Amino acid sequence: MVLGAIADDFTGATDLANTLVGEGMRVVQVIGVPGPEATYGDADAVVVALKSRTAPVEDAIAESLAALEWLQSEGAEQILFKYCSTFDSTPKGNIGPVADALREALSCELTLICPAFPKNGRTIYNGV
Repeated sequence: MVLGAIADDFTGATDLANTLVGEGMRVVQVIGVPGPEATYGDADAVVVALKSRTAPVEDAIAESLAALEWLQSEGAEQILFKYCSTFDSTPKGNIGPVADALREALSCELTLICPAFPKNGRTIYNGV
């Protein structure tokens, strides 16, 4: 598996899976964190679709870290956190806390945040 993706909602997971397939990757999308018996065949990418965007922050972090652990156990070479490109969340926010938890779990000093999906008209210009 080249890419393991953790998506904070089902729609975003499907958008990502569709985009990857369109670029020629073999993709499996799963709903929720798979169990140990799950298989993904010869997929290049596995997209784990969660409903963490609107969940309580602690639950969103726990579920996202569980997805990360599963993807790593399956040998994912790269990890992507696919959050909502409209960058909405709960009032306390889940995107930042989940991104921080994933960054820490991956021992990364920094992470790139890019809330855009040009195909859907969501772009970034001068940081906006």
